[in-house]
Amino acid sequence: MTDVSSASPSERETMGCDVLIVGAGPAGLATAIRLKTLAIAASQPLSVIVIDKGSEAGAHILSGAVMDPRALNELIPDWQQQGAPLKQAVTSEDVLLLSKRKAWRLPDWLVPDNLHNQGNYIINLGNLVKWLSDYAEKLGVDIFAGFPASEVLYNDDGAVIGVITGDMGRDREGHPKTDFQPGIEIHASYTVFAEGARGQLGKILIEHFQLDVGKAPPSFSLGIKELWEVPEHLSQPGLVMHTTGWPMDAETFGGGFLYHLDNHKVAIGLVVGLDYPNPWLSPFEEMQRLKTHPAIRQYLAGGKRLSYGARTINNGGVPSMPTPHFAGGLLIGCNSGTLNASRIKGSHTAIKSGIIAAEAIFAALSAGRRHDVLIEYQQHLKNSWLWQELTRASNFKPWFKKGRLIGLLMTAIEHWLLPRLGIRKAPWQLKHRQPDNTMLLPASQCHKKQYEKPDGILTFDIPSSVYLSNTWHEEAQPVHLKLKDQTIPLTVNYAFYAGPEARYCPAGVYEYLQDSTGQPPRLQINAQNCLHCKTCDIKDPCQNINWVAPEGGGGPNYNGM
Repeated sequence: MTDVSSASPSERETMGCDVLIVGAGPAGLATAIRLKTLAIAASQPLSVIVIDKGSEAGAHILSGAVMDPRALNELIPDWQQQGAPLKQAVTSEDVLLLSKRKAWRLPDWLVPDNLHNQGNYIINLGNLVKWLSDYAEKLGVDIFAGFPASEVLYNDDGAVIGVITGDMGRDREGHPKTDFQPGIEIHASYTVFAEGARGQLGKILIEHFQLDVGKAPPSFSLGIKELWEVPEHLSQPGLVMHTTGWPMDAETFGGGFLYHLDNHKVAIGLVVGLDYPNPWLSPFEEMQRLKTHPAIRQYLAGGKRLSYGARTINNGGVPSMPTPHFAGGLLIGCNSGTLNASRIKGSHTAIKSGIIAAEAIFAALSAGRRHDVLIEYQQHLKNSWLWQELTRASNFKPWFKKGRLIGLLMTAIEHWLLPRLGIRKAPWQLKHRQPDNTMLLPASQCHKKQYEKPDGILTFDIPSSVYLSNTWHEEAQPVHLKLKDQTIPLTVNYAFYAGPEARYCPAGVYEYLQDSTGQPPRLQINAQNCLHCKTCDIKDPCQNINWVAPEGGGGPNYNGM
């Protein structure tokens, strides 16, 4: 049973449980569901709490998404009978190489195995997360949305024993307002961190426990997505399209996608590697350019844009994955880098990591353990199909760092040729050598990109896009984008890189303002626009920006994404 104690004015309220899960995404909910399933089967009492910073489960979830149901089959074998929202099976697929005006379709027999999608489903991941949340609650899981985890709790031995949720009701300067409510301490025997890519507490834990010692630097991409409703004659439910080449330049990793859902909906997006060197590049503008290509715009003509969003994803692969276990807890899902970049899929890998985590935790609790190191999690992970899949995928982005042609060639060798020779794993392994934030070149050494003005029909500006994300933050709260050094934006970012944060942010959060007095510009942070994508936390050249969770319930409220 969960214990709730009343708090005096000087104390925080405290809750206790067996397992606390931070993040109500696919990984976190899979952990909760598997834990309760095991407990029910064994007739053992088990209290599980899931907290999430979004206004509801799924509010902050963003993905393409084409989903491999393999892990869901393991988690909930009868998901179809239970009504899981996987409705549109993949029926056809195109892989296109784009130049500025032309497109070359790769023959089906030449498509590498990582891009084949037979048996997969085009889904709205947010809807699936909501369904998983309902399923978990029916099993007895306690889910609290609008409660961001802001601080890790440790015991005297240094083990993680839970988290503190964020305070509510502080003003811009951090002072308590009349409606102030302190955060809650949630204590657990084990705490699972499933925050997604570049998780706030995950980053702290990696540093605190040195979980990245001996690992390659992490690497990320930014995914930008729009949902459209198109005329019936343009709708091809089940069509999956992936593109490479234009609008990305030869030095930039990335590619586009266009997925036809049911009900005349089309998801279109662009993934841009955050190791790009040109500070003049704007991922948002490149996404708008993609839609102007004849091979893409033909599916959007006469359509209406419904939603917009952005989120970073892991691309580092196995060499960049931190040690996932530490005293009292685990990192799972995209918080530990389980996304398969070569397949552009992370939902099934996140769910599988949650299943493995739940089984390790349940065995430990059944043995009377708590707050110790669940080293068996990594042992089971390495013996699973998930590890085999991630190992085969790990070279994908590193090859593209050597150039697009090499990337395409080696993808063909590793994911087309070797499987046909009976070789399931490449005999070589590449690693990322530098963090993404170190890859920018001085603006003076790069071509200044010029982007066309949006037409408001096919292409759009950032303000109208953010509006469609339903993003909202209480403005009278501390700015959740923290600058470690207030001088760096001008002395480094603006002076050497022409203010890249004004372009890499897909929500217009960072803006350099110049007045008429001739004084140096100043950086304005429009925190209320933040999509929680974490790009700034990753790409800032000096790592001067630290993203922390705002008040609970703030941020985007994605609908149908």
